Amino acid sequence: MDQSLVFDLGLINKYDYAGPRYTSYPTAPQFHNGFGERDYRSVARGSNQSGRPISLYFHIPFCDTICFYCACNKIATKDRGMAGDYLDRLYREISLQGSLFDSARRVDQLHWGGGTPTFISHDQMQTLMETTARHFNLAGDDSGEYSIEIDPREATPETIKLLREIGFNRLSLGLQDLDPKVQRAVNRIQTEAETMAVLEAARAWGFRSVSIDLIYGLPLQTPVSFLRTLDRVIEVGPDRLSIFNYAHLPKQFKPQRRINEDDLPPPQVKLDILKATIDHLVDAGYIYIGMDHFARPDDELARAQREGTLYRNFQGYSTHADCDLVAMGVTSISMVGASYSQNVRGLEDYYQRLDNGHLPVYRGLSLTQDDLIRRDVITRLICNFQLDYQSISNTWKIDFQDYFRNDLERLAEMQSDGLLELDAHGIKVAPKGRLLIRNICMNFDAYLPPLEQQKNFSRLI
Repeated sequence: MDQSLVFDLGLINKYDYAGPRYTSYPTAPQFHNGFGERDYRSVARGSNQSGRPISLYFHIPFCDTICFYCACNKIATKDRGMAGDYLDRLYREISLQGSLFDSARRVDQLHWGGGTPTFISHDQMQTLMETTARHFNLAGDDSGEYSIEIDPREATPETIKLLREIGFNRLSLGLQDLDPKVQRAVNRIQTEAETMAVLEAARAWGFRSVSIDLIYGLPLQTPVSFLRTLDRVIEVGPDRLSIFNYAHLPKQFKPQRRINEDDLPPPQVKLDILKATIDHLVDAGYIYIGMDHFARPDDELARAQREGTLYRNFQGYSTHADCDLVAMGVTSISMVGASYSQNVRGLEDYYQRLDNGHLPVYRGLSLTQDDLIRRDVITRLICNFQLDYQSISNTWKIDFQDYFRNDLERLAEMQSDGLLELDAHGIKVAPKGRLLIRNICMNFDAYLPPLEQQKNFSRLI
């Protein structure tokens, strides 16, 4: 498989409009409160017939300080005691969830996200994993994909050692930018030494994959300044990098209102940063996986993409496709069977529901057959940049070209522009179309509103 990437400024300018990120299809705006706890319980029990492995996600919402760019669901507090009350309820949720699933179903994937997962103490980390193991069948042979998000300001080498001992084998480090001016502008002061100490500890303790997160488009960034950060990152050689586009949506995310908009790089400078970043990473031997992610050619994600087995869900890219995702904690989203379900957003509501013996599901969605078919199409395109019509037809017992006749017609202009190739057998996304994969997938989205109504989505580039 050709895994090259072409940065075509003219096409990017033409197609750079707002759209979904497709961590799910249908996307979260389609969730509704007509789907609740009873529906979820029924779907979860029914999923046991499949015997599929399980993916677990735990949301730890607390942060010691607020990063102004952040769009995550988090709670800023200096009170570490809040974690104890939260974890007590999380343990109850683990118990309730565990009772719904067959104990023979192995946990192939596990992830702690946030917020800041390492906000909790070492003892609490160990207890959380032990509690999980009492209610779910954790892999004991290190073959699972067990990952955690790390803020290096909230972790020491001893923390990394403990995380490896309790079962984690992958981690992602939030770095964003090493430039002190940028760090001050976004309220994230983080030294290079802090970050590298965690990276070195992860390698010393045998983590199988280390990823570093960067953000482009932050205030005061320039191509020259961002490449200084990137050069240092390339020098230490992480297995993967995530280069996220900063989406400035202050009406939706209150912390972003504290960013001085005059300091944000203009659109053209932002594109210059992206192009320079891509060129740098490609020259350093990294492969563009898609949706902001790069990996070394021998990384399991790069290999899975070449083999056509790469997968993507709320936790990002993965090699474990055939899992039911059970998510716990405030705001978390599960994907079990043919459904999505989301937990309540507020701590008080979360605590009250669990104290009363209820799962904290407050909305969700039962997927139709059309939803499942379109999700499969979108997932294959986002993950593998190609689609075989016959494979979809065989899987879903449809005639692909007839079923998607109108959708394929909408791709004609993109084909003329060289973003993709269409023939009688399938779709191949061209190297110059890969940065615009979200645009291509939008043609298969049956729920997408007109462009002028897509203001709640981030811009694609």
